[in-house]
Amino acid sequence: MRKPDPGRIAPLARLKVGTKLMLLVLLPVCVLLGFTGFTALADWHAASQLQDFRAATRVSFATAGVAGQLATERTAAALVRLRPGAQAQAGLGAAQRGVNQALHQAQDSAADWHGSIDAAGRLAIARKQLAALRLRLAGGSLSVPDISTSYGARVNDLIGTVGDLIDYRPPQSSGQTPDAYLAMLQAIEAAQRERVDVAAVLGAPRDQMALDQMTATSRWATLEGAELATFRQNAPARLAADLGAVLRTPAGIAVQKVRDGILASPRTTVAHTSLGAWLDATGTRIGGLGRLESGTARDLATTASRDLHAARAGGLRNLGLLLAVLSVVTALGLVLRRSITRPLSEVWQGARTLSSGDLAFDVSYAGRDEIGDVAAAFRDLHVTAQRLVGEIRATNAAISDNRLDHRADVGAFEGTWAQLLAGMNDTTAAFARVHGRRRRAERELEGIFNLSLDLLCIIGKDGYFKRVNPAFERTLGYSAAELLSRPLLDVVHPDDRERTRRAHDGEDIAGFENRYIRSDGAERWLQWSARSVPEEGLIYAAARDVTDARRAGQEQAALRRVATLVAKRVAPAELFDAVVAEMHLLLGAENTRLLRYEPDHTVTVVAARSEAGENPKGTRYSLEGASVSATVWRTGRPARLDQFGGPPGSAAEVLTQLGIRSAAGAPILVENRLWGVMVAGWTRHQPVTGIEDRIAQFTDLVATAISNAQARADLAASRARIVAASAQARRRIERDLHDGAQQRLVSLGLGLRAAQKAVPPGQPALRQELARLASGTAEILEELREMSRGIHPAILSLGGLGPALKALARRSPVPVKLDVRVQARLPERAEVAAYFVVSEALANVAKHARASVVQVQVEVRDGALAVSISDDGIGGADPSRGSGLIGLTDRVEASGGTISISSHAGAGTRITAELPVDVG
Repeated sequence: MRKPDPGRIAPLARLKVGTKLMLLVLLPVCVLLGFTGFTALADWHAASQLQDFRAATRVSFATAGVAGQLATERTAAALVRLRPGAQAQAGLGAAQRGVNQALHQAQDSAADWHGSIDAAGRLAIARKQLAALRLRLAGGSLSVPDISTSYGARVNDLIGTVGDLIDYRPPQSSGQTPDAYLAMLQAIEAAQRERVDVAAVLGAPRDQMALDQMTATSRWATLEGAELATFRQNAPARLAADLGAVLRTPAGIAVQKVRDGILASPRTTVAHTSLGAWLDATGTRIGGLGRLESGTARDLATTASRDLHAARAGGLRNLGLLLAVLSVVTALGLVLRRSITRPLSEVWQGARTLSSGDLAFDVSYAGRDEIGDVAAAFRDLHVTAQRLVGEIRATNAAISDNRLDHRADVGAFEGTWAQLLAGMNDTTAAFARVHGRRRRAERELEGIFNLSLDLLCIIGKDGYFKRVNPAFERTLGYSAAELLSRPLLDVVHPDDRERTRRAHDGEDIAGFENRYIRSDGAERWLQWSARSVPEEGLIYAAARDVTDARRAGQEQAALRRVATLVAKRVAPAELFDAVVAEMHLLLGAENTRLLRYEPDHTVTVVAARSEAGENPKGTRYSLEGASVSATVWRTGRPARLDQFGGPPGSAAEVLTQLGIRSAAGAPILVENRLWGVMVAGWTRHQPVTGIEDRIAQFTDLVATAISNAQARADLAASRARIVAASAQARRRIERDLHDGAQQRLVSLGLGLRAAQKAVPPGQPALRQELARLASGTAEILEELREMSRGIHPAILSLGGLGPALKALARRSPVPVKLDVRVQARLPERAEVAAYFVVSEALANVAKHARASVVQVQVEVRDGALAVSISDDGIGGADPSRGSGLIGLTDRVEASGGTISISSHAGAGTRITAELPVDVG
């Protein structure tokens, strides 16, 4: 390493310490000034964003009010169709006036909104669409389902506007209230749709089509449940609790009863449900949800105002704090400059004196800074030398007196001084280790018998223990005096006594295992190694407790068998019986039960095993009193009880009747929710400590199986919602194209033809140009019609799958041999899925297959709609490289069906799909 040149002085080294310190202070001061300005700007910008968000929430509340009033008008319009009369017309008029007033208020609120979302424009469009809808309603061309669908589209547009406005929230607003508010709006709309759709069925004749429509209304309950789940996740705890109260009201229970009836027996539900009762119950329930919506809106408004106030207050607070820090830092720099320059001169003089060899000089400065440390180092040097001399003298004296336990205090020194004293201590320790080894050997020989974790004993040929170590007492629970006073075979399990007697008659044994009975009645497995000394009449033996190892092996085997059933996705009832059987055998219990918690504070026996042979499966017990199931229900943790008591009909009273002395159980948690409990009981002895943890290993597998079953059910429901939403979106786009753009193009073409006829004879160029425009308009109209048929063909809704597929075959550029063996109409979801599978397959053939003919076969087989499309093209289609085949696969699987694609090079392509269908 190159030494620095003493003749060269760095630029900063030319400055005095005081000057450097002031420069050091000025640098953070400047940074603080810049940071202060930046922080103030950021705070005011955040306040501006929060102010815009508060304005957006006000507009969203007004828009939500329009959506709510529009839902009320929809119900009134449906009642006019279902209950014609003056009262229904008056209700419709009042509802329309309420919508008009809400629209007026919302447009006034949106007029003051200047954000990126054109809320005023959307409200104006909604007003126009509502006017057109009311004209159609007044003309009597809308049925109740059409009223529900048409009004629903308008309400969903308004709710979409509310969602866009709420999404305007800035990053500073981190609450989840906006999400809860939007979820409640969407849940109320689903409940309103369900109310009208069910009312339409209840008010219609009791035929099969009405019952099918009744079953179809269950989708709104599913949508409402999903939105209410979102509300619970994001809403405050009090609102979530209020939601539970609303759902548990008599009206909520009545609505849920009708929903369950729709799924279980639609015909019976229609026969036993009146239109008036349904409207009253749903109206009360929706009113409760509306109150939760209002409460959520108030929380959202409060949150927006609070965040705005906090942002403004934070800006002022940060500005004041930074200015205060700036003042303190400047003053502190001046004080520190003086506190450093004065003592530095004194330390410099002391260093000069020390370098000259004068150890008598002392520095008086005693500060706690680095300069004070330098001064203290001068003073400590003399003291360290004196202490080192004292330690060396004391060590020499100890060695002379044979006091080998003496050690110099190495910790009081550092560096070379510590190394010197450590070497002296090593020399002294070498002598001490010789004496220590001898003492340790004596202690180990004396204590090995008592300290061994294995069971050590000496047995006489007379069958009595002569000596046992403490491990024997810990394992078997008897005192040494008790073991020495009774024959060995008295504590051996009765079934193993004869084998034990033969083993003791031999000379040497190894690996012999037998069971011993503990003082509390429990069994312990011991593995023995023994050697007989006949001349002394004694047997020296050592044993190891292998109970836990044997039990662990049995538990692992049982867990593997249960896990195999879980992996095979067997039915829950079969899995429950298998788990209870394995647990009952493994734990040696007299009574084992798997219980499921019910909402009414009871438990139901799902599976059971008993030594008495009883099978209480399906029986319910209350959770009153002291029982394992009640304790687990209250705490959510494994529990063990040795005393029970409760009223008649309770789980605790049942345990007492069965003569259970002790019981243990572990909870079954499904998605962090307490589902049930596994309970084992013993009548003859107390189970070992920690038995509830062993039970918990099996409850984890049960929870996994239940979660898997629920996940499969949720997946099926999600796929059904996707298919329904896709079909609804296609129908809405087709209707909008037909009612909007196509009608306007027809009018425009007629106008152009009229203008062409009105051109004077002396202007042939103008007549020709108008003719060209009219022809172009007609071509555009035809293209739009083709596009509309591709989105959702009207012929499919009107004529069914057969005519729709024939239309597809006629438009196909490749000849199609069509074989449709379907006579009756199928559910709309199956027909739409089959139509688009054939449509997309024919499009792929026309683009890629180079085929001369395509064969399409459609039939209902084994409860499924089977669709087969095959061509004689070049083949070689790879689903992983083309979005068309991937789209086919996604569409079929989303409908709950299956698809297979066979495409070998030169052998054409064959697509086979099966779609679930209920042909009634």
